Amino acid sequence: MTRIVLDTNVLISSFFGGKPRQMIDLWSTGKIRLCLSRAIVDEYRTVLARMNLLDKPVFLEVFRLLSSGRNCLYAASTPALRVVAADPDDDKFIECAVALEVEAIVTGDKALAAVGTYFGTIILSPAGFLEWFSSRQTDRLP
Repeated sequence: MTRIVLDTNVLISSFFGGKPRQMIDLWSTGKIRLCLSRAIVDEYRTVLARMNLLDKPVFLEVFRLLSSGRNCLYAASTPALRVVAADPDDDKFIECAVALEVEAIVTGDKALAAVGTYFGTIILSPAGFLEWFSSRQTDRLP
């Protein structure tokens, strides 16, 4: 199963549909595994609370998935890395990716996307990931 790290901006955007919502659908149906760290979950919670989204039905679905651990992988610890010079707060996504040997980080953040790849992990937009993921599924057909 493909392991991904989902940037907070993609999680928030998923509540409004489109390609970010397709990411959540892939996760909820078990086609991808969401990789998380304590720092990422804390940021999800903080941003959702600040935006008054914690009690919205679509968030409750995501929270149910997160709390069940279904199709999730949690890092017990992550390395301390300094990779995203333009926005060091984004390092948490790369740290989780390295700790859990993630294949892709999905983001809408320009500073994080500018890294491109890091130790074999590609950094893509939701549209870029969906295209990449679809091509990998086609490659696996007999």
